[in-house]
Amino acid sequence: MSKDYPVPAEYLERETEVKKSRFIARIAPVSSREEVKAWLAQAHRDHPDARHICWAYQIGRPGSAAEAAMNDDGEPSGTAGKPILNVIQHKDMGDVLVMVIRYFGGTKLGAGGLVRAYAGAAESVLSAVDRVVQQPVTLARVTMSFADEQPLRHWCEVNGGVVESVDYGPSVIAGVSVPEALLEDFAAFCEALKMDYSFER
Repeated sequence: MSKDYPVPAEYLERETEVKKSRFIARIAPVSSREEVKAWLAQAHRDHPDARHICWAYQIGRPGSAAEAAMNDDGEPSGTAGKPILNVIQHKDMGDVLVMVIRYFGGTKLGAGGLVRAYAGAAESVLSAVDRVVQQPVTLARVTMSFADEQPLRHWCEVNGGVVESVDYGPSVIAGVSVPEALLEDFAAFCEALKMDYSFER
């Protein structure tokens, strides 16, 4: 399923320090609650001695997320998960999990200080991560001769299509993801080479 809204391009980690407390912020692309749980389990394995591992995520389109959640993990209510989620929502990004791992430095920060520290840690990683926007695509099924495979691959390289599968028999049958904005162009390309094609709606 392609997404026409920004999502994190990759996993990324950034560290900040506030009054000797270490805040390690991690961002990861997620599309399900199971992926969220897996990333959190990994964070707990990587940092078994951390005092808190607070987090927030939203799945789906920014502004109308299908699912969102947050957790203060023992910090005073509203001082960790909510500030992280607020920054995520402000950044207008979907399918994103931000975890902030805290090692206590001995100085209490107070509620306001915690809010600023967790928001700042989330901001540091959300600002640094690359974003990707996947355009909507339609799957096309193309039947062609062996000689037409290379031109088809070239069209995909130039236009952002992806050859998902190729079956070689008496003729070549390819499954191609075509950007929806270019369906007419793709149809014209196939017709020019006399290739049979159909779109899966």
